[in-house]
Amino acid sequence: MTSTMSNFNSKFLILILTATLLPIALSEPEAINALLKRLDSKRPSSSVQEAAAEAVLKRLLPGYVFSFKFKIVSNDVCGGKSCFLISNYSPLSKSGPEIVIKGSTAVEIASGLYWYVKYWCGAHVSWDKTGGIQIDSIPKPGSLPLVKAEGVMIQRPVPWNYYQNVVTSSYSYVWWDWERWEKEIDWMALHGINLPLAFTGQETIWQKVFMDFNISKEDLNDFFGGPAFLAWARMGNLHGWGGPLSQNWLDQQLALQKLILSRMLELGMTPVLPSFSGNVPAALKKIFPSANITRLGSWNSVDDNLRWCCTYLLNPSDPLFVEIGEAFIRRQVKEYGDVTDIYSCDTFNENTPPTNDTTYISSLGASVYKAMSKGDKDAVWLMQGWLFYSDSAFWKPRQMEALLHSVPFGKMIVLDLFAEAKPIWKNSSQFYGTPFVWCMLHNFGGNIEMYGILDAISSGPVDARTSENSTMVGVGMCMEGIEHNPVVYELMSEMAFRSEKVQVLEWLKSYSRSRYGKAVHQVEAAWEILYHTVYNCTDGIADHNIDFIVKFPDWDPSNTSSALPQAHLWYSTQKVINAFQLFLEAGNNLAGSLTYRYDLVDLTRQVLSKLANQVYLDAMTAFRQKDVKALNLHSQTFIQLIKDIDVLLASDENFLLGTWLKSANRLAKNSHELRQYEWNARTQVTMWFDNTKTQQSNLHDYANKFWSGLLEGYYLPRASSYFQYLLKSLQENESFKLKEWRREWILFSNQWQAGIELYPVKAEGDALTISKALYEKYFGKRKENKCEFQIGGKRVLLGCP
Repeated sequence: MTSTMSNFNSKFLILILTATLLPIALSEPEAINALLKRLDSKRPSSSVQEAAAEAVLKRLLPGYVFSFKFKIVSNDVCGGKSCFLISNYSPLSKSGPEIVIKGSTAVEIASGLYWYVKYWCGAHVSWDKTGGIQIDSIPKPGSLPLVKAEGVMIQRPVPWNYYQNVVTSSYSYVWWDWERWEKEIDWMALHGINLPLAFTGQETIWQKVFMDFNISKEDLNDFFGGPAFLAWARMGNLHGWGGPLSQNWLDQQLALQKLILSRMLELGMTPVLPSFSGNVPAALKKIFPSANITRLGSWNSVDDNLRWCCTYLLNPSDPLFVEIGEAFIRRQVKEYGDVTDIYSCDTFNENTPPTNDTTYISSLGASVYKAMSKGDKDAVWLMQGWLFYSDSAFWKPRQMEALLHSVPFGKMIVLDLFAEAKPIWKNSSQFYGTPFVWCMLHNFGGNIEMYGILDAISSGPVDARTSENSTMVGVGMCMEGIEHNPVVYELMSEMAFRSEKVQVLEWLKSYSRSRYGKAVHQVEAAWEILYHTVYNCTDGIADHNIDFIVKFPDWDPSNTSSALPQAHLWYSTQKVINAFQLFLEAGNNLAGSLTYRYDLVDLTRQVLSKLANQVYLDAMTAFRQKDVKALNLHSQTFIQLIKDIDVLLASDENFLLGTWLKSANRLAKNSHELRQYEWNARTQVTMWFDNTKTQQSNLHDYANKFWSGLLEGYYLPRASSYFQYLLKSLQENESFKLKEWRREWILFSNQWQAGIELYPVKAEGDALTISKALYEKYFGKRKENKCEFQIGGKRVLLGCP
């Protein structure tokens, strides 16, 4: 700390002088309008954007390419804002266009297309892994529904619809190829995303930049993390874990990034590129011994292992900071062209600054921005506001204001990352006048759990935008992982185009009809229950799935002074079981629907996982009461629930461990990469980070998944071993041997992480039949204690507890 402050004091005068060179600050509206005009000037021609929108239509609805006519129009046509307009084509033709969609960009046109097929044709577009698209309800070409004669205009109430979290790239996108990215960008366009992160391939840029500073490729082997852990290496939380990166990977990802950017630009999106936050390789300290480089503390490492903890931070006060930051921006411009003015940078993400001195914090922000603006004179800094929530003890009003006001007005945009649950804008005077984006975080670790706060989503952005002295300039989705809870993301994406609050219950009826292609009263009734229960989490707890199957409690039940662990539960489980029953009753009407199948499997999984939580607690109570018989019964029921849920998840290929592993392996170019990528994929969803022989990773199960294969192959052995130790403890009248269990379990886990056994990539079994059998087994009027069920003429084998 003393050394850091000494260097800082000696160089602060330099910062005072350089700060005078910053651009003259504009008012917030002037700055945002100027930025929007500059970004408009970077977009491709109308013909390119129209062709890009037509290509989206062709991929989504290949049989309807002649049914729609697309046209780019100026914002003046939209009342000075971005918008889309839907009208009937005149004259009507049975073989030509029927509907005209105009928009200020190709994203607006695509959004208008989806709005039309959703609200006039009852169609639905979801991620493939959450059921995919439902287009059976769209009338045949030549019979499309007409809109009202004067047409329909939908304006954006705020300019931007932001998308992604800096860790989504690792939890969800890490193993994607161009085919999968193309689908995602289509999904973005259809859902109105116009400000997405574009973080792929940045390690290749950094390699080129650092080599210019005499850092070798070998030096970077200890700097970059492995593929599944790049997000945290980028943020300076760790280094080297899961690495090193091969040149194959680096070249492959850069080529992929260029395809991603090209498509985003064709559609009129503004990609957000990364910038320099001060995270540097250890070798830089040797090459520049006088540079002010600090080694940070441990971030979630079990024993502060320096092989991957405690990264190096170049102090923003050091002139080298601006030099490297400028070089990185310029190298991106050289590789990609002049594609954006918006750059993402997160300083001290889950790492606390060395001092709370506001002068230091102001200088830090000024240096970060100076590095951007020297590389791009029109740069705007986009910053996650997560630190203001996660480290609120440090970031008091004076510190927040010092950072937010360290750059010219309008040159920083803050993401109010967790606004649906923990809004910062309300208690910070609208981020002290800084433009911000109202964001929904929603998901942590890419967990699979039905969860959400639909009322907050339907009203929060409107409340923020219409509040006094509002500085809100966008809405955003900042989940850590995607491909779950499609209802939440459908509603949130619509808020980019809604000026008024949504009446959720009515909206859900429309959502249900579009998602499944027809109105089914049992499903509508089920969704009403889910709205008031699962999707109404108002307890203020930041949700992270700690259901005991996937995050098995690591504690000593012999210690009677410790309370029983508790999973997060915010609703009546009986009411959700009733919704489950209604979903099953609708099965005959929706049996062929992929969207219905996904929702049914997810709901069945949700209900059974909460039941397993209670069974686990019953087992722990039996242990403390020294009731061997009850402990054996409850432990066997818990084990059987894991097996039964695995059978359920195996019936839908969207819940398979095998597809995750296969996508990782598919990118490998040789046997070494094959083993490395498989280890990365397995480790991220299990132990996550380092462990010792007797202490699990601090992040174990953080990225837990309800996937078939993972339950049977990983979670089941862990639970079985634990219960065996419990029973042995009672039988031998000894305390629970927690350390011995940990040693056995961690050894198994590390072996599993290094394994190469294959897991299925194709679904097996009928989801509806299995779900019905599980309902009868666990919730029927007379709970069935048998192994075989006959449902709908199909034989279903399930184990007996």
